[in-house]
Amino acid sequence: MRNRPIPGSSGHVRAMTLLGDPVLHAPCEPVTDFGPELVRLVEDMFATMYAANGVGLAANQVGVGLRVFVYDCPDDEDVRHLGHLVNPRLVEADGDVVRGPEGCLSLPGLEASTPRSDRAVVEGVRLDGTPVRVEGTGFFARCLQHECDHLEGVVYADRVTGWRKSRLLRAIRKEPWGS
Repeated sequence: MRNRPIPGSSGHVRAMTLLGDPVLHAPCEPVTDFGPELVRLVEDMFATMYAANGVGLAANQVGVGLRVFVYDCPDDEDVRHLGHLVNPRLVEADGDVVRGPEGCLSLPGLEASTPRSDRAVVEGVRLDGTPVRVEGTGFFARCLQHECDHLEGVVYADRVTGWRKSRLLRAIRKEPWGS
């Protein structure tokens, strides 16, 4: 078995795009060029995600409007899921809808109880274009749905309703980046 480099180990930490930046609120474009720039983007995204102590990161969170995300996320049984998806599509989101705490690197320091399906299936491709299907349950299913939302121009705050939404919007306004 050959040693593989740790994802992000040769990447550069990029600036995080914060709530309010137009790139976060527009659907991302499909990846058509599978060259070295894409490899560099994914490597930088891992480095950025790890530097921010995140479990997932979409390309638009570093200002790139392409359909790519990376993840290093446990499920509810504490099984680690590590990878990336290019041109992902959420093909199934089912099971129980669970309301749970959700945060986002583009809304630093905040979280809100957000409803998500307890199971998610995402299809896409790897850096080399090979098809991949990723299935997650529990917290990992939440992560997959959250990152797919980003690629559609949706942030978790858009899914929060009622008094939770009011409380989150008040908290956002108090943040230096939220005014």
